[in-house]
Amino acid sequence: MTIVLLLSFTAVFAWFADLNGNWSGTLSTPDGQQFPLNYTFKIDGTKLTGTATNPQGTVDLTGGKVKGDSIFFDLDAGGMSIPHTGKYFATGDSVSLNIDYQGMAFHTTLKRAVDKK
Repeated sequence: MTIVLLLSFTAVFAWFADLNGNWSGTLSTPDGQQFPLNYTFKIDGTKLTGTATNPQGTVDLTGGKVKGDSIFFDLDAGGMSIPHTGKYFATGDSVSLNIDYQGMAFHTTLKRAVDKK
């Protein structure tokens, strides 16, 4: 039983290892404006760290964690915490991300960013 559990946890961590790297998407506002979003994720066990970049700058992810196929983290924007929750879809190589900004709910889908060399 211990070996089965160990192999299961190893498979989950290997699956989330694919979440590591650069991801990009676009956030659409109710008035039709679109803002490019870029995230860099790093998974270490169940801990999620990284950065988020938008037109206003780059900030660190805080309180990040991984649970099953879900991710959770916050961004600090001028002293205001912006919670993010998401689901990672390994088969589609995408992240479905929900953002709570001052009580307004936003949704975006992130795709793995192509490295420019």
